[in-house]
Amino acid sequence: MTSEAIRTGRSERTQSTRELILVAAERLFAEHGVLAVSNRQISEAAGQGNNAAVSYHFGTKADLVRAIARKHSAPIEEIRRRVADEAGDSTDVRDWIACLVRPMAEHLDALGSPTWFARFGAQVMTDPTFRPIMIDESLSSPSLVRIVEALNRCLPDLPPEVRAERGDMARQLIVHTVGERERSLAEDTTTPRYTWNSAAAGLIDALTGMWLAPVSPTEPREKKER
Repeated sequence: MTSEAIRTGRSERTQSTRELILVAAERLFAEHGVLAVSNRQISEAAGQGNNAAVSYHFGTKADLVRAIARKHSAPIEEIRRRVADEAGDSTDVRDWIACLVRPMAEHLDALGSPTWFARFGAQVMTDPTFRPIMIDESLSSPSLVRIVEALNRCLPDLPPEVRAERGDMARQLIVHTVGERERSLAEDTTTPRYTWNSAAAGLIDALTGMWLAPVSPTEPREKKER
């Protein structure tokens, strides 16, 4: 066997081990939370006899979380870019909200069931230690920036503080609604919608209503909340 063949075989084994670790970590993080899962548990779930396999291949737990996020970001970004192109120069709020919702739903649908990425994202977004990783990965998406800018252009009269508030509400609703549907599918329990496409439509309806809802007068900023 040539040295090149040996190097190729070693590289393929390394890549296979990394993929096993990524899949195991994503599932365990989704089911139990990031901080509750040890590297040893991940190594065992990935079929690795060496408990140091996780740190050897990925470094810190934050690096592993980032690797899982990036594993899914490429296919999601491709879908997001396509739906944004389809929306074109639309001035319809619903069209741009669809661009926020449909990429994740379409990606999860393509993966088949069970999946863990939506629940992984929900766990990470509620963990102050790892939440910045998911936010940084989102902000690096050119198509997401484009979609948010287009949505903002559709709502020129929305006060900045209300825009920020509803943006946060929308993010929470997307993350946790998609995560709960994924959980129901994994546990084979009844879901309100039969398909990911239909579930996305229902979420788009709700978010459109939220973004277009009337704005109540706000209290002065200097007044402290009680």
